[in-house]
Amino acid sequence: MAVSYSQCVQSLKVSLTGSGRCRDNDMKRNCLVFASSTESNSNPVLQSKVDRLLDSVKWDNKGLAVAIAQNVDTGAILMQGFANRDALATTISSRKATFYSRSRSTLWTKGETSQNFINVQDIFLDCDRDSIIYLGKPDGPTCHTGSETCYYTSVLDALKDQPVQGNNLAMTTLYSLESTISQRKAASKNGKPSWTKRLLLDSKLLCSKIREEADELCRTLEENEDNSRTASEMADVLYHAMVLLALKDVKAEEVLEVLRKRFSHSGSSNTSVLLFIKANLAKA
Repeated sequence: MAVSYSQCVQSLKVSLTGSGRCRDNDMKRNCLVFASSTESNSNPVLQSKVDRLLDSVKWDNKGLAVAIAQNVDTGAILMQGFANRDALATTISSRKATFYSRSRSTLWTKGETSQNFINVQDIFLDCDRDSIIYLGKPDGPTCHTGSETCYYTSVLDALKDQPVQGNNLAMTTLYSLESTISQRKAASKNGKPSWTKRLLLDSKLLCSKIREEADELCRTLEENEDNSRTASEMADVLYHAMVLLALKDVKAEEVLEVLRKRFSHSGSSNTSVLLFIKANLAKA
């Protein structure tokens, strides 16, 4: 088994320098940590690499680093905690997001009480190696309040004296669109319906629009139209397709999960394996 350090944007293999930092033409880059092979878990070379990885992290004077959990499919920031050497080692080994509780002075795995584990797919270290991202798939709501994430308090809304709502999540453009479509779907039929509502009420109209917009997208290639036109037509295809998803009660996250599984960097025949971390790994 081998633990490799892959440059996260271009997936270029890099090595550790003597200081344990990423090296790629002496430029700082985020590093992806992953395990993918079938050698013996007791391989001393592997164990040495794990040790070097943990040594390379810039733990603070209390032996901690910020650890952020992020949804691998939606990109949503789920929660933030702290990890020490043992917590990171445990996460690598168990593939469950594990943190260090400063109030209880002990390790804790997210979901050990609620069963809403965060199943870690990859682990990222930032360019300075002093913060960590657990990129994973949550089994359920992450926040103890029952919210999908711990981030639902908008500062700008607070400044406008708007009430905090647990479902007002920090969303990217795609998921903001999905939320808006969902609101239109739930809206009453009173008054003049919005265009989205009309599509939701008329499946034939919706399907004809998807076919129409897909054809217009293809013509931007066939007729060599400019890139802005292509982006505009693709936006139309995405919007109408997402209305169809809402009508079918299919989440965009489900679609992205399918894509991730189809195009995973590990390949269909190369499954991730658990690392065995020796009991004294955290000792100085």
